[in-house]
Amino acid sequence: MTAAATPSLPSAMERPHFVGIGGAGMSGIAKILAVRGARVAGSDARESATADALRGFGVTVHIGHAAGHLAPDATAVVVSSAIREDNPELAEARRRGLPVLHRADALAALMEGLRPLAVAGTHGKTTTTSMLAVSLADLGLDPSYAIGGDLEGPGSNAHQGTGEIFVAEADESDRSFHKYRPEVAIVLNVELDHHANYASIEEIYESFEIFAGRVAEGGTLVISADHDGARELTRRLRAAGRDLRIRTYGQAADADVRVVRITPKGLASEVVVVLDGEELTFDVSVPGNHYALNAVAALTAGAALGVPAADLGRALASYTGVKRRLQLKGLTRGVQVIDSYAHHPTEMTADLEAIRGGAGEGRVLVVFQPHLFSRTQELGKEMGEALALADGSVVLPIYPAREDPIPGVTSALITDAAHAAGAAVRAMGTPDEAVDAVVGMAEPGDLVLTMGAGDVTELGPKILARLAD
Repeated sequence: MTAAATPSLPSAMERPHFVGIGGAGMSGIAKILAVRGARVAGSDARESATADALRGFGVTVHIGHAAGHLAPDATAVVVSSAIREDNPELAEARRRGLPVLHRADALAALMEGLRPLAVAGTHGKTTTTSMLAVSLADLGLDPSYAIGGDLEGPGSNAHQGTGEIFVAEADESDRSFHKYRPEVAIVLNVELDHHANYASIEEIYESFEIFAGRVAEGGTLVISADHDGARELTRRLRAAGRDLRIRTYGQAADADVRVVRITPKGLASEVVVVLDGEELTFDVSVPGNHYALNAVAALTAGAALGVPAADLGRALASYTGVKRRLQLKGLTRGVQVIDSYAHHPTEMTADLEAIRGGAGEGRVLVVFQPHLFSRTQELGKEMGEALALADGSVVLPIYPAREDPIPGVTSALITDAAHAAGAAVRAMGTPDEAVDAVVGMAEPGDLVLTMGAGDVTELGPKILARLAD
């Protein structure tokens, strides 16, 4: 591997303005542009640690949205799919005739001239991207990366490296991952989600087929051999005669990179794989089979880029987690509080099973916040069934994010299904009620899991503080 000179700024990005600059994807792109020398500005709905971190890189961050925030010399405006057309800054950009770029276009421009590795899938993208970023850095390759979550503190979701590899999380939710041209792509799994943008699983398959078709000539698609949706995608790609090198991984007997054994070790695992006829053993410092399999995907993709697999296997042990992915928030009076971003039933089940394996004799108590009305409408029953894996749960009202309410869609869809599955679950009207309830339940040895993609993450420190009283 050779070092790469810092790429020049993409055209029209000398003075970009980001609408919603505090978002996980947006802030990372803004940071990389600032490091490359752009005069970056943007706005967000509220103050945050991310906004402060961006200011540390010389970025101008306005709070609130107003046409006046758009600088007279702005050269382009960057938006995500969450930004509505009536946003005053976007409207001002259109009035001036400024280029308006989706964040995926901006990220694709940042990857030009480098060796892109794009990580896609319905679940596990952030974890797998993070594993690659951390392990490649541990090997001294100094990759650039853009991740949908912070590795450590605010602002650690992106980095402009000196190496030739660029690792990026590829988001299928709005089809924006069609913008990329990766040398190596990962597909971890394929399921129906993002119901506001996809009407059927067939549309999901079609979208992932387009993504796979974007892999550069001579590149590699790394895809799960275990997941039903991923296997179907592989079948379709091969039936279509795509000129694409496909490397499958997993526990299936026909996997190209076959997982022989995953041995739990408390909140870690030992993994044994066979890659190119050689057996390789390495450690994964986070719990659960799904995280172990994410690590195998990272190993397979790194090997496809030419990184020695044995070196990468050793380096993967240096990954100890990313914020909100089974992140330990603290331990008070014998009660551990862990935060999980899981919001789809598959993710919920995987994290609860992983935590159950590390909880010992203690109980697993969950504070769950559903994310999006459309997702709850389609998957509320399955969410409730997943909560049956916990010893006790409280469920908050739905976090709307970018959506308007849907008549008749409430958290009751989840609690009713949970009760039917035999779960001990209660509905809560407010976050404070949820904190009171779980503090009243928790005993030494228990593990409390705050779960969801909304602001439920803010409750962990409050639970710890109350337990300490």
